[in-house]
Amino acid sequence: MAVATAVTPAPQRSLRRYAWPIGYVAVIVFLFLLYQTILPSLVKSVSAPVVAWLPVATINECLMWAIMALGLNVVVGYAGLLDLGYVAFWALGGYTAGWLMAYPFNWTFDFHLFSPVKSTAPGTHINFWIVILVAGVLCAILGLIIGAPTLRLRGDYLALVTLGFGEVITQFFRNSNNIGGFNIANGDPGISSIDPIGTGPLGALGIAPKLLTNSAAGNIWKILVLGLLVGICIFISLRIREGRLGRAWLAIREDELAASMMGVPLVRTKLLAYAVGAFFGGIGGVANASGITTAVSPSGFDFGKSVLVLLMVVLGGMGNVWGVTIGAFLLSWLNGNGLKQIGVQADAFFGTSLEATLPRYNYIILGLLLVLMMLFRREGLIPEGRTKALMKTPSRTEAESLGAESLEAEAETEAIEQSDPESDAKIAASAAAVSSVQGHSDPGPSKREGHR
Repeated sequence: MAVATAVTPAPQRSLRRYAWPIGYVAVIVFLFLLYQTILPSLVKSVSAPVVAWLPVATINECLMWAIMALGLNVVVGYAGLLDLGYVAFWALGGYTAGWLMAYPFNWTFDFHLFSPVKSTAPGTHINFWIVILVAGVLCAILGLIIGAPTLRLRGDYLALVTLGFGEVITQFFRNSNNIGGFNIANGDPGISSIDPIGTGPLGALGIAPKLLTNSAAGNIWKILVLGLLVGICIFISLRIREGRLGRAWLAIREDELAASMMGVPLVRTKLLAYAVGAFFGGIGGVANASGITTAVSPSGFDFGKSVLVLLMVVLGGMGNVWGVTIGAFLLSWLNGNGLKQIGVQADAFFGTSLEATLPRYNYIILGLLLVLMMLFRREGLIPEGRTKALMKTPSRTEAESLGAESLEAEAETEAIEQSDPESDAKIAASAAAVSSVQGHSDPGPSKREGHR
């Protein structure tokens, strides 16, 4: 006899899984079309407020900061490792662009590799996309070298070590004009005249500018380039999180002891988190040096930058890729142009002078914002599911205190009953009274049969 087997259809992927990626691509394309075609065709009274509140240069800065926040989210949000010196990888990525994409400051030989600048230009000129890979790999290797002897530490000690590492890198580049008699990175002046981003075939066909400089047209096309880099970082973050390595990071973040007992290699897994985060930091450093500032110097890599990136991760939601991206956009816009425009509007309405003074208190405002977030929404704007559940679950001490309170209440009840010797008699008398009332109201089965 044939046995009929039910064939279950393959589960269809929900569109909700692709809602955020599709929305991100739509936002990037919309911003590009907005400044490329829509705003130039509108009257100035309509386009001027949009350009004032959201300049193209600010959008590019937001995208660059999003790369940095996504990299730190791997270290802090996924693996739960507090890193206060993340700006060091950003600096190394920027100086890699200065070494490989700039006119000479120390050497005299010329080298060109798929560079958009003229072949007769002096210095080292390598294609932007090749330098992105070189800087990412170099920063990942440095992350492994630095993390190997330090990641055995935990908590505050690890934070102090990473803080010291960030300061050492900054001071190294500050004094790099004379290290062993060699000028490695030109000291405080830094490296200027870094090559802009080339557009390749699009520039050759006349669709885009050949070089994306800090001009109006170049900044508009940088939205697509930097948006592509952010999209790559988002894709890598999401794919790693769903894999075995991402689950190991989350296990270490939630309970390091339990993760080690389940066979997770702690040091190796933490090192991989540092390497991936450093890789993103190198990409962000090249994007900043070539796409935003076209120069690199030690003054751009102070401790405040590391704190700002950490604020973006905490504000957006540690462990949530999309929350961190939105947090980076919000804080970088507020720090770059938002406070200034808020001051302009306040001056127009109230006649104050906040336009010049409000941006100077940016770190005070960001600090107050962080305090408010910690008080009222510790999990962030768009929290990760696990983080949100952990935030709402009482800690062990709270649970123990709740259990102690219940035990104390039971002990007090028993003590009251034992201290009143007449309580048992009172309870027995009340029970007898209730039973007698029920007896009068219920004639019983024999009497009911007699009436029948």
